[in-house]
Amino acid sequence: MRQRRSYAKEYKIQAVKLAKTRGTKAAATEPGILEGKLSGWVHKAKSGHMDLWHGEQRPETALTLAAENEELRRQLKERDKEIKRLNELNEFLEEALTFFAASHRKSGRGND
Repeated sequence: MRQRRSYAKEYKIQAVKLAKTRGTKAAATEPGILEGKLSGWVHKAKSGHMDLWHGEQRPETALTLAAENEELRRQLKERDKEIKRLNELNEFLEEALTFFAASHRKSGRGND
């Protein structure tokens, strides 16, 4: 029975980069990787399921990251508005509490 080999992430990345320059078949024979396994890694890299580091992103991935960044900015802006609204409400409630506490003391009902 064949033993299953485990490859380090850096090794896979270098193999995929080699496959991009020399082709999958040639890249698989040089380091002794099965061509099917390397083809799987190349497919993962193309579909965005393998991070190739060093800024090697596909345009679709970069667009997705930009869209995600824009969505996060929008959410942050909404939360900032909500925080501002809640702070204003809190200030109003503190002023109302102070007003009612003062009027309660003036009316003499504070000594119950």
